[in-house]
Amino acid sequence: MRSAPNVSGSSLFELLQDTLEYMYSERRKIMMWYMQNGLQLNPDKSEELMSGTANQLHTVSSTVTSVSVAVVALPVANQMEVLGVVLDQRLTFKKQVIVVARSCNYHAQAIRHIRHLLTTELATTLACSLILNRLDYCNLLLHGAPTSSIRKLQRVQNNTATIILQALRRSDAWTLLRHKLTVMTYKVRTTAIPTYLSRHLTLRQPARTLRASDVPLLIKPFTRKRAFRHSAPTVWNSLPRSITNCDSLQCLNVD
Repeated sequence: MRSAPNVSGSSLFELLQDTLEYMYSERRKIMMWYMQNGLQLNPDKSEELMSGTANQLHTVSSTVTSVSVAVVALPVANQMEVLGVVLDQRLTFKKQVIVVARSCNYHAQAIRHIRHLLTTELATTLACSLILNRLDYCNLLLHGAPTSSIRKLQRVQNNTATIILQALRRSDAWTLLRHKLTVMTYKVRTTAIPTYLSRHLTLRQPARTLRASDVPLLIKPFTRKRAFRHSAPTVWNSLPRSITNCDSLQCLNVD
């Protein structure tokens, strides 16, 4: 899966051609890896996903209908499920939100039917294992997602809290996503692990000494707002100095 930058016309066709040529040049390496590990691509269970803007996808859809990988022609799909996350061509994750909300609502209604038989502690345990784990799984992908998608998960969260506590309770899904991104940024910045994320975080080095020179601010590149290298510095730089200068996760209220 490869996302094309913001180009149009002949530039898009050239980029598409270069991408396909690169994939075909790596085909032999992929074939050797499959042979060495005793594997073979199953065309009935494998597919290709191309992501980009609406104009880019419209242009590419009339040109590419399948991609050959390891002597197997993989069809181009509109969406793909990877590790339990549904990816779509625009990376809006609307389908993923719908799937998660439907599953969580099903379990919430099941708990509602037997809530009068459960203690608050047991009901909380069920909600955490059946609902909150699903809401929390890979939810950082939704940072910067459309507001309508976040609101769906917000309603699920509020509904669950109301059922468990038997009183109207509300929580902020945006705040939880922001906190989770803050924790991840702190861990990546202090441990440099994983490397595929740490290489996108660079400390800002001012040209001259300023009052904020001792604050570990991150460089925010000009790129897509939902990308980690943009969203992480944006959230991190907006935190108070007492948190950015902290040397322990205890400052973030994390166990």
